[in-house]
Amino acid sequence: MTMETVPIEDLVFDVRVEGPDDGTPVVLLHGFPQTSLSWREVAPRLHTAGMRTLAPDQRGYSPGARPSGVAEYTSDKLVADVLGLLDAFDLESAHIVGHDWGAAVSWQLAARHPERVRSLTAVSVPHTAAFGRALREDEDQKARSSYMQLLRVEGKAEQVLMEHDAARLRAMFGSSCAVDSYVEHLSGPGALTAALNWYRAMTSDFGRLESVQVPTTYVWSNQDSAIGRAAAERCAEFVDADYTFVELDGISHWVPEEAPERLADEICARVSSN
Repeated sequence: MTMETVPIEDLVFDVRVEGPDDGTPVVLLHGFPQTSLSWREVAPRLHTAGMRTLAPDQRGYSPGARPSGVAEYTSDKLVADVLGLLDAFDLESAHIVGHDWGAAVSWQLAARHPERVRSLTAVSVPHTAAFGRALREDEDQKARSSYMQLLRVEGKAEQVLMEHDAARLRAMFGSSCAVDSYVEHLSGPGALTAALNWYRAMTSDFGRLESVQVPTTYVWSNQDSAIGRAAAERCAEFVDADYTFVELDGISHWVPEEAPERLADEICARVSSN
């Protein structure tokens, strides 16, 4: 992919841009603790299908878009970054694809600005209201999400994740992930703290999002250690539009890297139907 620097407000984002110049625009939003590199096996399949992909290193992950302070990582700012990306490329709208935290941002974007979203493909993380309800009511989801308590503790999380050659950070990834690249990236000045600030800025409002009204595909893998079935199956309750639920059998949380061909097929199916 070709990496471009894209100014958005007072920040500068690194964005991997590839595919035919006149291709259907698709924005790919990565999750924690990854970068846009996580789409490296998915994007070429989309290009072959005639799509042009924009995959940013999101706020905190791009060195030029790494403001200090938890307040700089609220959902409003994360959504505004994607809107700014669309504006920078003169796009009235695009198909949005997000994994993990990228999916959470995608749900927020689709609910708040449906006119900018042609379709949504969310991977792993369901509609944030579905996730929030499961987190309150489902004991299994509470257990799966207990790790977030550590990530929200400033200083301690950084220390725990990076000690012993980032052993615990490395352990978070699946075998298909570009582990060394991600660890090196998050070892940069302020990078890990910026990535963790996404968790630290999260409030209860995140789980009170209205339903989305754009065509949506939700892809969940049944070996995902972070997202349980209760949250995944409840997602349908918060989509008031054409909706497809895809369950991947035997795949872990790291869907874009573990099952890139299947994910690309689902993205293509959603994009072609809209």
